[in-house]
Amino acid sequence: MGSRFQLMFLTALSVLGGVNLVNAEPGIEVVMNQARIVKLGRAADTIIIGNPEIADASVQDANTIVLTGKGFGITNMVALDRDGTPIVDAQISVVRQAAGSVRVYRRANVQTLSCTPYCEGSYKSEAERQSDAEIAQ
Repeated sequence: MGSRFQLMFLTALSVLGGVNLVNAEPGIEVVMNQARIVKLGRAADTIIIGNPEIADASVQDANTIVLTGKGFGITNMVALDRDGTPIVDAQISVVRQAAGSVRVYRRANVQTLSCTPYCEGSYKSEAERQSDAEIAQ
């Protein structure tokens, strides 16, 4: 079984070898139900979030935006200055908190435990419940 895994891994690497990852923009990663501060190079007049069900933006001041992960997925944020010139056009990825959590799969049921420091059932937003239901199918 180990050699089969190695073969699959090497095949995946060879496929990815043709992809140019150097030019890919890393974007902004936000953990679900957490906030992330984004500092802008100059004052913004307008903030646009592509899909507000995935991420939300709050303006702290003209140069500081607070992003909050609301649902899993990828969207984008565009910040425009007073003249309508783009300051930022960045991809936002909302991801699940991996550190300190454990997922237990029992047939079609998925339970997420928050283990900080003791494992307990964690709060789930509607997006997390929907994601768990899709995984269980």
